[in-house]
Amino acid sequence: MARDTVETHFTEALAALEPCPPRDPALPVAPGTELTGRRCLELYEHQLGSRLLDIAARLLREQGEGFYTIGSAGHEGNAAIAAALRPTDPALLHYRSGGFYLTRSAMAGRLPEEGLRDVLLGLTASSEEPIAGGRHKVFGHPDLAVIPQTSTIASHLPRAVGVAFAIERARKLGVPCRWPDDSIVVCSFGDASANHASALTGFNTAAYGSYQGLPMPILFVCEDNGLGISVRTPEGWIGAGHHPRLEYLTADGADLCGLYETAGRAAALVRERRVPVLLHVRTVRLMGHAGSDVESAYRTKREIEADLARDPLLATAALLVRSGLTTPDELLTRYETTREHVLKMAMESTRRPKLTSAGEVMEPLAPRTPGRVAELVRVAAEPAARNRAFGASLPEEEGPLTLAQAINRTLADALAAHPDMLVFGEDVARKGGVYGVTRGLQKRFGAGRVFDTLLDEQAILGLALGSGVSGLLPVPEIQYLAYLHNALDQIRGEAATQSFFSRGAYRNPLVVRVPGYAYQKGFGGHFHNDNAVAALRDIPGVVIASPARPDDAAAMLRTCLAAARADGSVCVFLEPIALYSTRDLFDDGDNGWLAPYAPPSRWHETHVPLGRARSYGDGRDLTIVTFGNGVRMSLRAAVRLTAERYSCRVLDLRWLAPLPTEDLLRAAELTGKVLIADETRRTGGVSEGVIAELLDAGFEGQIARVTSQDSFVPLGEAANRVLLSEAEIEMAARKMLG
Repeated sequence: MARDTVETHFTEALAALEPCPPRDPALPVAPGTELTGRRCLELYEHQLGSRLLDIAARLLREQGEGFYTIGSAGHEGNAAIAAALRPTDPALLHYRSGGFYLTRSAMAGRLPEEGLRDVLLGLTASSEEPIAGGRHKVFGHPDLAVIPQTSTIASHLPRAVGVAFAIERARKLGVPCRWPDDSIVVCSFGDASANHASALTGFNTAAYGSYQGLPMPILFVCEDNGLGISVRTPEGWIGAGHHPRLEYLTADGADLCGLYETAGRAAALVRERRVPVLLHVRTVRLMGHAGSDVESAYRTKREIEADLARDPLLATAALLVRSGLTTPDELLTRYETTREHVLKMAMESTRRPKLTSAGEVMEPLAPRTPGRVAELVRVAAEPAARNRAFGASLPEEEGPLTLAQAINRTLADALAAHPDMLVFGEDVARKGGVYGVTRGLQKRFGAGRVFDTLLDEQAILGLALGSGVSGLLPVPEIQYLAYLHNALDQIRGEAATQSFFSRGAYRNPLVVRVPGYAYQKGFGGHFHNDNAVAALRDIPGVVIASPARPDDAAAMLRTCLAAARADGSVCVFLEPIALYSTRDLFDDGDNGWLAPYAPPSRWHETHVPLGRARSYGDGRDLTIVTFGNGVRMSLRAAVRLTAERYSCRVLDLRWLAPLPTEDLLRAAELTGKVLIADETRRTGGVSEGVIAELLDAGFEGQIARVTSQDSFVPLGEAANRVLLSEAEIEMAARKMLG
């Protein structure tokens, strides 16, 4: 077995070393280094602990007691990187960061057993594990500034850049930040991950900002073992292919002294100059990718033996022996006693409590405190600050507003009230957005709070996630719904999992504004008219707001901002582009789609809680359930039916997640007939969820639906052939009414 091979090679090679005369541990361990013998001994202990955790992981899996075997063997040199940093520097770590984690834990003043136990409880999926609580095996701890990451390849790099950005932006704005002002961010990843689009986004975003003179204090650490599971990384690729605007340093991961010195230089460069640096660490991978990986299927015996010869744990042990700080016999004894201790702890961890119910598992997924949200909704800027923000005319004095205007005024009110709020995205600042929704905000609140970004949706969301976890309130814009899919994993894999995998210790409050849906006149094609929301609706815990009217948009946006602040909620705010400037409802000039802006004194009474629908009319014959553009079309159809003595009501869902189940069922029972008018697609559209909710709740009445076709949205008049129409809604309603 790979585990036996690694252990046997280590102990035999260690036993073959020749002891040297004793040396003062206060002296440098080797010429030309500041690493003392005493510190080297400490780092060796962390390297040893990391190695033995990997041994324990394999043994636990063999016994059916452990659930994760991707280990750090061969990467233990990253203990030196942790030693070069401060324990308050935020760290987003590669899954081979055992040495780093144990070193960081000790630097924070914790006992050695505490760091070891953290990892072992993660391996055995115990609910007592201090970060994920048995939900996943991650490196993370709220007291160690280690932000947990999933195993998604390189998806944490955009967020890491966002954390670096947030440290500097919070300092510039004079608002609280989770991290000290002079912190730097460390983000580690593998050589295969360096090729991923999200990694390239991270490098490019950091370089892009630095190129423009923005401080970007981030240390990227590529731990290069030459393999991505079985796929080889070309020799020299990381050095040759790195971003040219990143400062580049390299070190041997098996040379603890050299890595300690190089990591120290890299950290000092980032901390003093506030620039991004790439530290390329050449490592090896021992024991395969994971416990199930049979390396001999794709690597030669000579290659595996060459990696064993570069074992970093053995290299540090040899350094200690050469320096006269210990003897081979002492190290062998230490290995055996520590091994016994770690394996005993491992067996103890198998007896610790596990998650036992769905409620326990889901508890930190998306906490909701509606009372607290309702309180925060009322928070407005002081009158003097509001007057400065809006100038001569407050929004409640402007008269009826369009949907776009209502969103604009709500953002301005929130920016005036919350100095830690940021609004950003492509075109949102000087231009004010493609549709003018953010027009004037940068002029009023400054480029530090309302700013344009580079054209990369992963970068935009990464900046938001990093800002949110650092204590700011980000409100990014993704220019069109179709563009969100370019970066959906930043929502699915990063934002939505953060609270879940940290038991709420780390949260990313977030309100993503997304202009979307179809029906735009004279502007179009697929990417500007997209009605696909299924990929969002299946992400656990994510809030999806879909306002149709100006007054709802203002109230719901305040709710999303309050939920983000109160609960760390991840909110997607879908804005119907075709309704942005709509003024009329039934007849030209009736201004029926406009609405006045509520003053702060009425925000509490106009509050729209998460998952509450809006009902129009009191009809008893038919309930039309809809949302977005469907609200206006359904209201127009209902008025015509009412004129013919049919009695209809229209229910605007407003929230696509969580669906307003109680309001839906109540409206359905009042008529016994439900028509769902769904502008999204027939397959994977919102109507499927609505029908399921009705049936699950025991509704026995009649249900029908009309939807858009399972098609992309084409250009021009052809769009009307595949999108839900007002005429189709009316026709389906007449059919149900008999």
